Amino acid sequence: MAQNENLAELSEAGVAVWLDDLSRDRIRSGNLQSLVDGHSVVGVTTNPTIFAAAISGSESYDDQLHALAVRKVSVEEALRTITAADVRDACDLLAPVAAASPGDGRVSLEVAPGLAHDTDATAAEAGHLWWLVDRKNLFIKIPATEAGLPAITETIANGISVNVTLIFSLERYRAVMDAYLSGLEKRVAEGGSLEGIASVASFFVSRVDTEIDKRLDKAGADPSLKGKAGVANAQLAYQAYEEVFSSDRWRALEAQGAVAQRPLWASTGVKNPEYSDTMYISELIAPGTVNTMPEKTMMAYADHGTAGTPIQKSYDDAAAVMRAVSDAGIDLDDVFQVLEVEAVQKFVDSWDELTASVRSELEDKA
Repeated sequence: MAQNENLAELSEAGVAVWLDDLSRDRIRSGNLQSLVDGHSVVGVTTNPTIFAAAISGSESYDDQLHALAVRKVSVEEALRTITAADVRDACDLLAPVAAASPGDGRVSLEVAPGLAHDTDATAAEAGHLWWLVDRKNLFIKIPATEAGLPAITETIANGISVNVTLIFSLERYRAVMDAYLSGLEKRVAEGGSLEGIASVASFFVSRVDTEIDKRLDKAGADPSLKGKAGVANAQLAYQAYEEVFSSDRWRALEAQGAVAQRPLWASTGVKNPEYSDTMYISELIAPGTVNTMPEKTMMAYADHGTAGTPIQKSYDDAAAVMRAVSDAGIDLDDVFQVLEVEAVQKFVDSWDELTASVRSELEDKA
């Protein structure tokens, strides 16, 4: 199957196209394979909200739920067994991609969001999920909370690949990169190999615009500032990435076989219908990046997406946007803190919804 031209050009520009969705139906129907074959998809991300929608809306899980109910397993065990099965199957489907491009062909599975502020529990569950799925092209998703940072270091030091999620600010992003490098350094110091270890840092985009636009409206600020901060913030994150991964500290690790932690643009579905539905793809094109897209956004880019200004040529303008937003009275530190708290809570709510749904299914099939 021929690849879609727009998405193929995106890949050629150094952007890895990942799908931000997964379900058993998508795997079994051949839909995921068709996206690999025809839409340049080389990775998959998941989260509790995605699994809640997948499991509650499909009969494909009925047989497994019945078997789990008969065995009288706990809801928590059932939940992890079900989600791990889907992720494992997706890892197997993407194994040829991983063999050809080791940084790609990856599928992400998130630690329980209720552990976001517990370092030890996060690291312990990361190890358990890595064992449970048992695929080298797995990414364990760990949120970039303050408690998550040392868990990232520990998990990387244990030889487990990590997708760091829920990054909103440049300050936290720099801390995430430091946590990754520290994990690699610790593994080397303990005599471990860096072979096969990879990581991405998921920098959220559209939610930044949603929160800042709301505050700009409330402040009566210049409306021309709306819809610009999300992209500008991410563009400056790429500038920080270039700085860190050209440092002497990084070069020393690279010489020992380490691979760079790529920036991953997440939350790329446009929330405001007044904005271009491909803006969080078109304006974030740069080598060594990942863009994880809802299928709707991916298909929009496949249909009419065009490349914008390369990120490396946007740094001055991006910095000017963020200064203007701050000068308009927007407290950016508060914006990013609110976004982190809300994002963790959203996934906790989705996890609780998913738990309740699985509990109900187990009771019905007992």
